[in-house]
Amino acid sequence: MRRIFLTVLAVLFLAVPARGTEDSSPPFGPGERLYYDIHWTVIRAGKAELICRDDTEMDGVPARYFYAKARTLGWVDNFYKVRDTMEAWTDMGVNHALRYKKDQREGSYRKKVDLIFNKRTNQSYRYTKGKLQHTLDQPEDVFDPMSILFAFRKHALYEGMRFDANVSDGKVSVVGKAFVEGREKVETGIGEVDAYRVRLDVRHLSGVFKKSDDAELYVWFSADDRRIPVKVRSKVVVGSFYMTLREYYPPDRG
Repeated sequence: MRRIFLTVLAVLFLAVPARGTEDSSPPFGPGERLYYDIHWTVIRAGKAELICRDDTEMDGVPARYFYAKARTLGWVDNFYKVRDTMEAWTDMGVNHALRYKKDQREGSYRKKVDLIFNKRTNQSYRYTKGKLQHTLDQPEDVFDPMSILFAFRKHALYEGMRFDANVSDGKVSVVGKAFVEGREKVETGIGEVDAYRVRLDVRHLSGVFKKSDDAELYVWFSADDRRIPVKVRSKVVVGSFYMTLREYYPPDRG
């Protein structure tokens, strides 16, 4: 199970934005909260939450601020305790990443990553446990593994769409690809949701995906203006994982 649990949470943030029609007003904003149940095969293994926090500043630049965390539950918690968090900051238009932080606590494993993007030089600096480990040249506009989800949600969806965008974890920078394959009903904690099924290309993803010849990754987004990620399903060498939306609270518009 080592580092697998964070992978399940992270796959939610690996959808990629379309080179297509962008809504003038994004469906997310401060106050939006999404809560998920995480299952490994048939076992409810944990829960996760995704929050759009109040707008802030990053080095004097106005910024959007996104936060997520995941934890194990029940006997899984006793067997392999997980407490993972991720944070991401982007420009106000969610056009490129400013900073990304990950705090990984899984069993006896601990890892803290701080990834800073310099838009002026188009470079990123990845710190691990406070020490600079990687400096990487980046494309002009690049997203971290978390903010890419919100960049995706800025765009209207339709069947047959193809997507691509630059994504980096500070060690490598790749072009993520995804495809809107169809539209179907999905059972969630907020009722039955009409959703688009999006298949992600996992060939460029590391870890458990590379170890499984038949690995697959799908994300379902509500087929309305909110484009809520309501379900994630991944099949890897250690089994099948899925996340389903349990509760949803819209952004504050007051």
